[in-house]
Amino acid sequence: MLRRLHLALLKVYRRLPTVARVWVVHRLAPTFTVGAICVVERDDGALLLLRQSYRNRWGLPGGLLEKGEEPPDAALRECAEEVGLDIDVTGEPTVVVDPGPRRVDIVFRARPVAGADPDAITPTSPEVVECRWFPADALPELQHEASGALIALARVSGVSERRSGVAASTSPSPRSGGSAPG
Repeated sequence: MLRRLHLALLKVYRRLPTVARVWVVHRLAPTFTVGAICVVERDDGALLLLRQSYRNRWGLPGGLLEKGEEPPDAALRECAEEVGLDIDVTGEPTVVVDPGPRRVDIVFRARPVAGADPDAITPTSPEVVECRWFPADALPELQHEASGALIALARVSGVSERRSGVAASTSPSPRSGGSAPG
């Protein structure tokens, strides 16, 4: 019975105009927010972290995409808005899906643009209270999203290095204080 109802609804759906199909999908499917996160690395390997006014642990530059904005553009914008640093996105991004809060983060590796002074970073947004470079092997306690982003990038790097015949490097193990908001 349920199977026949499902097939009948699919037949109706197939006949709907595209606009109506999109409307149905948007009403029935779970919604997720989409953000861009930047893992900014200095030439010496140090990572840029920041503390937000409403969080306790350290995080990465990033934020939600604006309507119609491309993810790499959001990464560039967020880093400039939060710490006043212009960056170049390097390599392919990776995606982290967190079904609990229904969030999708697109994680980018990045470097300061040529000629930029990475030591001139300063909080340039009311939501950022502190920003600092940390050696990759001496990270402070990280927000859940930041540790997830670093782990996802380490996994992707390890897979691509194994595929190319290069031994996977040992990545720092980000310290996270668990899954509680930080």
